[in-house]
Amino acid sequence: MAIHKIQINDFISEDYELIAIHSSLEDYKLAYAINTILETRLIKNESNIEIAISEGKSAFSNYIFDDEESDVQWSLIENKTTIVNSKKKTSQLFDQVDITVFLLPEYKKADYLLKIENIDYDFDEEDMIEKILSIKNVTTAYTIETTNLKSKNNLIF
Repeated sequence: MAIHKIQINDFISEDYELIAIHSSLEDYKLAYAINTILETRLIKNESNIEIAISEGKSAFSNYIFDDEESDVQWSLIENKTTIVNSKKKTSQLFDQVDITVFLLPEYKKADYLLKIENIDYDFDEEDMIEKILSIKNVTTAYTIETTNLKSKNNLIF
Protein backbone atom coordinates (compact mmCIF):
# COMPACT_ATOMS: atom_id res chain seq x y z
CA MET A 1 0.00 0.00 0.00
CA ALA A 2 1.47 3.33 -1.05
CA ILE A 3 1.69 6.16 1.44
CA HIS A 4 1.16 9.68 0.19
CA LYS A 5 2.41 12.54 2.35
CA ILE A 6 0.67 15.86 2.09
CA GLN A 7 2.86 18.88 2.72
CA ILE A 8 1.60 22.26 3.94
CA ASN A 9 3.12 23.75 0.80
CA ASP A 10 0.54 21.82 -1.25
CA PHE A 11 -2.15 24.11 0.16
CA ILE A 12 -0.34 27.43 0.04
CA SER A 13 -1.63 29.47 -2.83
CA GLU A 14 0.68 31.89 -4.58
CA ASP A 15 -2.09 33.76 -6.38
CA TYR A 16 -2.00 36.84 -4.21
CA GLU A 17 -0.18 40.13 -4.12
CA LEU A 18 1.20 41.61 -0.94
CA ILE A 19 1.81 45.33 -0.59
CA ALA A 20 3.66 46.85 2.36
CA ILE A 21 2.44 50.28 3.47
CA HIS A 22 4.36 52.70 5.67
CA SER A 23 1.97 55.19 7.24
CA SER A 24 1.34 57.10 10.45
CA LEU A 25 -2.44 56.85 9.95
CA GLU A 26 -4.67 54.89 12.30
CA ASP A 27 -5.96 51.66 10.78
CA TYR A 28 -9.53 52.88 10.32
CA LYS A 29 -8.35 56.09 8.60
CA LEU A 30 -6.12 54.14 6.23
CA ALA A 31 -8.96 51.72 5.45
CA TYR A 32 -11.25 54.67 4.68
CA ALA A 33 -8.61 56.28 2.43
CA ILE A 34 -8.03 53.01 0.57
CA ASN A 35 -11.79 52.57 0.15
CA THR A 36 -12.01 56.05 -1.31
CA ILE A 37 -9.07 55.85 -3.68
CA LEU A 38 -9.31 52.19 -4.81
CA GLU A 39 -13.11 51.99 -4.72
CA THR A 40 -13.15 49.07 -2.30
CA ARG A 41 -15.36 48.46 0.73
CA LEU A 42 -12.97 47.35 3.44
CA ILE A 43 -14.78 46.78 6.74
CA LYS A 44 -13.42 45.94 10.18
CA ASN A 45 -13.18 42.23 10.81
CA GLU A 46 -14.44 41.47 14.31
CA SER A 47 -12.03 38.56 14.73
CA ASN A 48 -8.38 39.55 14.95
CA ILE A 49 -5.54 37.55 13.46
CA GLU A 50 -3.84 35.84 16.40
CA ILE A 51 -0.30 34.56 16.59
CA ALA A 52 0.94 32.74 19.66
CA ILE A 53 4.48 33.47 20.81
CA SER A 54 6.31 32.42 23.96
CA GLU A 55 5.42 35.68 25.73
CA GLY A 56 1.69 35.40 24.99
CA LYS A 57 -0.87 35.83 22.24
CA SER A 58 -0.75 38.73 19.85
CA ALA A 59 -3.78 40.06 17.99
CA PHE A 60 -3.57 41.98 14.72
CA SER A 61 -6.55 44.04 13.64
CA ASN A 62 -7.64 43.68 10.04
CA TYR A 63 -10.12 44.95 7.50
CA ILE A 64 -11.62 42.74 4.82
CA PHE A 65 -13.54 43.10 1.58
CA ASP A 66 -14.82 40.19 -0.47
CA ASP A 67 -15.47 41.47 -3.98
CA GLU A 68 -17.97 38.87 -5.17
CA GLU A 69 -18.25 40.42 -8.62
CA SER A 70 -14.60 39.81 -9.51
CA ASP A 71 -14.00 37.08 -6.85
CA VAL A 72 -11.12 39.02 -5.26
CA GLN A 73 -10.51 39.13 -1.50
CA TRP A 74 -8.86 42.20 0.02
CA SER A 75 -7.29 42.26 3.49
CA LEU A 76 -5.68 45.24 5.21
CA ILE A 77 -3.70 44.00 8.20
CA GLU A 78 -1.59 45.86 10.71
CA ASN A 79 1.94 44.49 10.72
CA LYS A 80 2.82 45.25 14.32
CA THR A 81 1.08 45.09 17.64
CA THR A 82 2.13 45.37 21.26
CA ILE A 83 1.42 42.87 23.99
CA VAL A 84 2.00 43.43 27.69
CA ASN A 85 4.10 40.77 29.36
CA SER A 86 3.91 40.62 33.16
CA LYS A 87 7.03 39.03 34.60
CA LYS A 88 5.62 38.45 38.08
CA LYS A 89 2.30 38.61 39.83
CA THR A 90 3.34 41.70 41.81
CA SER A 91 2.44 45.15 40.64
CA GLN A 92 5.73 46.99 40.85
CA LEU A 93 6.80 49.72 38.47
CA PHE A 94 8.93 47.76 36.00
CA ASP A 95 7.26 44.35 36.18
CA GLN A 96 5.26 44.89 32.98
CA VAL A 97 7.16 44.94 29.72
CA ASP A 98 5.66 45.92 26.38
CA ILE A 99 6.67 43.55 23.60
CA THR A 100 6.25 44.49 19.94
CA VAL A 101 5.23 41.58 17.73
CA PHE A 102 5.33 41.66 13.92
CA LEU A 103 3.14 39.68 11.54
CA LEU A 104 6.03 39.71 9.05
CA PRO A 105 9.24 40.15 11.07
CA GLU A 106 11.23 40.52 7.84
CA TYR A 107 9.44 43.82 7.20
CA LYS A 108 9.53 45.49 10.61
CA LYS A 109 9.34 48.98 9.17
CA ALA A 110 6.06 48.30 7.34
CA ASP A 111 3.05 49.46 9.35
CA TYR A 112 0.35 47.73 7.29
CA LEU A 113 0.04 44.94 4.75
CA LEU A 114 -2.49 44.85 1.93
CA LYS A 115 -3.12 41.28 0.77
CA ILE A 116 -5.08 40.87 -2.46
CA GLU A 117 -6.12 37.29 -3.28
CA ASN A 118 -7.43 35.66 -6.49
CA ILE A 119 -6.11 38.36 -8.77
CA ASP A 120 -6.19 38.21 -12.56
CA TYR A 121 -3.23 38.40 -14.89
CA ASP A 122 -4.21 41.91 -15.94
CA PHE A 123 -3.80 43.18 -12.37
CA ASP A 124 -1.88 46.48 -12.43
CA GLU A 125 -0.01 46.67 -9.15
CA GLU A 126 2.06 49.71 -10.17
CA ASP A 127 -1.10 51.77 -10.71
CA MET A 128 -2.46 50.60 -7.36
CA ILE A 129 0.77 51.53 -5.56
CA GLU A 130 0.70 54.97 -7.18
CA LYS A 131 -2.84 55.48 -5.89
CA ILE A 132 -1.87 54.32 -2.39
CA LEU A 133 1.12 56.70 -2.43
CA SER A 134 -1.25 59.58 -3.19
CA ILE A 135 -2.92 59.10 0.22
CA LYS A 136 -1.86 61.78 2.67
CA ASN A 137 0.42 60.45 5.46
CA VAL A 138 1.44 57.35 3.48
CA THR A 139 5.21 57.52 3.37
CA THR A 140 5.83 54.64 0.99
CA ALA A 141 4.24 51.51 -0.44
CA TYR A 142 5.85 48.65 -2.33
CA THR A 143 5.26 45.06 -3.39
CA ILE A 144 6.63 42.28 -1.21
CA GLU A 145 8.04 39.27 -3.03
CA THR A 146 6.30 36.34 -1.34
CA THR A 147 8.31 33.45 -2.79
CA ASN A 148 11.24 33.83 -0.37
CA LEU A 149 9.22 35.06 2.59
CA LYS A 150 10.14 33.09 5.75
CA SER A 151 6.98 33.91 7.69
CA LYS A 152 4.43 33.40 4.89
CA ASN A 153 2.51 30.96 7.11
CA ASN A 154 1.42 34.00 9.16
CA LEU A 155 -0.53 35.13 6.09
CA ILE A 156 -2.78 32.05 6.11
CA PHE A 157 -6.01 33.15 7.76
